[in-house]
Amino acid sequence: MKWLIRVFFRSVRRILGPIVLLVDKVTSPKGIKRPIEIQQKLDLATQHLALYQYKTCPFCIKARREIKRKSLNIELRDVQHNPEYKRQLLEGGGQIKVPCLQIQNENGDISWLYESSDVVAYLRKLVLNQ
Repeated sequence: MKWLIRVFFRSVRRILGPIVLLVDKVTSPKGIKRPIEIQQKLDLATQHLALYQYKTCPFCIKARREIKRKSLNIELRDVQHNPEYKRQLLEGGGQIKVPCLQIQNENGDISWLYESSDVVAYLRKLVLNQ
């Protein structure tokens, strides 16, 4: 019975995944155009951030859309297709749950921020502080 449930949900993901990606691509927001100096300052503020995510996860899409909307240069790490990123997420964050924003502070400490709403709020606050 367990295998039947797995097969069912795997099939649903294979059908809905491309549709979700297409809708995201078609409705993707445009980024903010800023003066070069301000954009460079933001790029410096975001250079130590990385978003661990799955391509078709709706909550990850929410976080990626905010990154694009705010024109932020944040590294995207696909946990689903890269075992090294999956290992990093498990060892650093303690759980394989996406989206997760890895934040490396100026002193080198690393913190992990889960939940798409928290990630979006953090990014908005980051942009306001620049």
